[in-house]
Amino acid sequence: MPNEPTPAVLAALLARVAAEDAAALRTLYELTSAKLFGVALRILVRREWAEEALQESFVNIWRYAGDYREALAAPLTWMAAIVRNRALDSLRRQRAVSSDGSTAIVEWNDALDEVLAGDERDPADAALLSEQAKQLAICLSRLDASQRQAVSLAYLRDQSHSEIAEQLAVPLGTVKSWVRRGLEKLKTCMGSL
Repeated sequence: MPNEPTPAVLAALLARVAAEDAAALRTLYELTSAKLFGVALRILVRREWAEEALQESFVNIWRYAGDYREALAAPLTWMAAIVRNRALDSLRRQRAVSSDGSTAIVEWNDALDEVLAGDERDPADAALLSEQAKQLAICLSRLDASQRQAVSLAYLRDQSHSEIAEQLAVPLGTVKSWVRRGLEKLKTCMGSL
């Protein structure tokens, strides 16, 4: 196999993983873990946190490989999104030790939103993004902020509508409406690009 796996090779491996082929998961890990670890490490900085996020991400890849859709994103982009979201979840939970020795919980803030959906991409991100993923990012940026947030929480962070409603402190029906309308706009936008 070449050093740089092609999207077709990775998509075929994901299909085998979806059929619960453990050997395919091992191969997928061997081919992609270095790049995906880099994504986690860039967000979390601490090696042990990044290793844990990568491990949790591959558990999710095993669980949700059947949900992968080649028409929406390249395989490495899809896996990188899982790693990025696991790393951001981990970052929110970690306790950071300040200079005086006290602990403080790292809270979610707008700066962390920018890590997930920022317009500026570093070279590692640029290498991971396929043309379809770039189109999706453009379309996501065109959504209303509430729709973008609801769709991102639902599909990138695997949260239920109820969890999103609780997190955003809005009625469940509002969240369902935001997600439905956001997906309709994404579908229209992706079709026009």
